[in-house]
Amino acid sequence: MTKPCLPECGVARFLTLLNGPWATLIVRELLHGPHRFTELRDALPGISPHTLTSRLRQFEDHGIITRTAYAEIPPRVEYRLTPLGEGLRDVLEAMAAWAESIPAQLSGEPAAFTKGRRRPAPARNAADTTSESSSTH
Repeated sequence: MTKPCLPECGVARFLTLLNGPWATLIVRELLHGPHRFTELRDALPGISPHTLTSRLRQFEDHGIITRTAYAEIPPRVEYRLTPLGEGLRDVLEAMAAWAESIPAQLSGEPAAFTKGRRRPAPARNAADTTSESSSTH
């Protein structure tokens, strides 16, 4: 599949890749580590399976996430951020800090986005990643 051309402007490129309310929330969840489809769906109340599937495919096409299918029964598929996707950590932390500075009555957040709210996960060091990858989830 051919990747679509992205705008030259960095802000426009960002908005093209991460448009819509679910995109950044999916990335936020994946900043906490690999997730299966159902884990992502459960962490994002209100997202439809179609929307989640579509976003995950877009992210994979653009190199933001990887999809790993394991040869197991029952089948297991995990989604994780690539280094490019991990680069969004600082962006999401800055967005969260800015949004938290706005008085709650002005933010007008839909209830679906406040359920299970959490900040992006802190960056992991190499030792944490190695020990987690050797454990079974």
